Amino acid sequence: MDIEVSPEGSLEVLSQVEVNALQNEGQGGLYQLLRRCALAVLTSGSMSDDATELMRRYANFDVRILQVDRGVRLSLRNAPELAFVDGQMIRGTRELLFSVLRDIVFFHAEFSGQSRFDLSRSDHVTSVVFHMLRHSGVVAARPDVNVVVCWGGHAISRHEYDYTKLVGYALGLRGLQICTGCGPGAMKGPMKGATIGHAKQRIRNGRYIGISEPGIIAAESPNPIVNELVIMPDMEKRLEAFVRTGHGIVVFTGGVGTAEEIFYLQGILLHPDNQDIEFPLVFTGPASAAEYFERIDEFLRATLGDAATQRYRIIIDDPVQVARVMQDGLDRVEMRRRRDGDAYYFNWRLHIPPEFQRPFETNHENMAALDLSESLPSHELAANLRRAFSGIVAGNIREEIANLVTEQGPFELSGSARIASLLDQLLRSFVAQKRMKISGEYKPCFRVLTP
Repeated sequence: MDIEVSPEGSLEVLSQVEVNALQNEGQGGLYQLLRRCALAVLTSGSMSDDATELMRRYANFDVRILQVDRGVRLSLRNAPELAFVDGQMIRGTRELLFSVLRDIVFFHAEFSGQSRFDLSRSDHVTSVVFHMLRHSGVVAARPDVNVVVCWGGHAISRHEYDYTKLVGYALGLRGLQICTGCGPGAMKGPMKGATIGHAKQRIRNGRYIGISEPGIIAAESPNPIVNELVIMPDMEKRLEAFVRTGHGIVVFTGGVGTAEEIFYLQGILLHPDNQDIEFPLVFTGPASAAEYFERIDEFLRATLGDAATQRYRIIIDDPVQVARVMQDGLDRVEMRRRRDGDAYYFNWRLHIPPEFQRPFETNHENMAALDLSESLPSHELAANLRRAFSGIVAGNIREEIANLVTEQGPFELSGSARIASLLDQLLRSFVAQKRMKISGEYKPCFRVLTP
């Protein structure tokens, strides 16, 4: 469809410089970024996770900024029909579309070029994350400790998806708010369940926070339940946004992307500066998912040691118990933050080392150079395993990285004999369980070199 749409209540005006940057299709312009993210929002509900196919299918899609006397409008050409009902754009889709525009404009204006922030400094990176979340409205001075981050895969079975809804329902009945990566599968189910729990408790201001980034948004389109969307500039700032905003985390079944998230959080929590941080963490799934968490637990214990396993609980096939454990954990978080005078809305005291903040550029050279050996401190090994998983995610779903693999072959990962063997077994189990892709046959973008 061809249509012009106006924003509702946010980003109603842009400067001419901002408009020019968004219209510029050349080097340094933001047009391709805007087009990619806008198309992802407009294809919400799609069951494909193939970003290359999405861009090919809608190759004629175009988005332009119209600067008019009354403000700004978006002109869409050949927009996907599933974003419309009887010729009118779905209201939630329109809100998310302008959230994308808001975040792209804000990051480019505030943090690129001659910014007052030095992104080589850890405290400045955290400030950028804070400013992005505050500008989007996700971070505000609220009196509650009730945001539960839900991690898990987009390519899960229907049975596992239904289980995420049951957990979300149990969380919603307790007045807890949901934050996810905003896509389908385990990112959608908890939100869907929570809406029913909130409705039964007559909670009319339920928060369904979605945090994404441009590299994966095309493969994990925002689900339509999200009512607070923020697009972080890269994966590392996205992950930091989760752990700074959330008060506790529930991890559902997933694949390599979920493993990336787990090792990101474990590496941070294992840092000596974070030993006293309260951060409830639960791994959960239906009975059919027990093997998945057994594999994750074994790998964590074998690579990071028993200390890592003390930071989480595994609860199988019991949504109510998950919600109760999480509520108890949030009560401890509130008491600790009140005692320490820490903010409820942003976890300032959590120490995130620079190796977890520096964006990892996925290419064959960087993947091969990752040090995966026991000689590293546990939090540094976790950082490198997180990078390895991140590179595989990029090879699976990012169009430009998938093209790189097609041209040069699979990424090669190596390490000590023990770590390499353990990693190879874990990744093979993900492939065997079909946890790497929603549609089509999965062709691995990686190879683990085992001695």
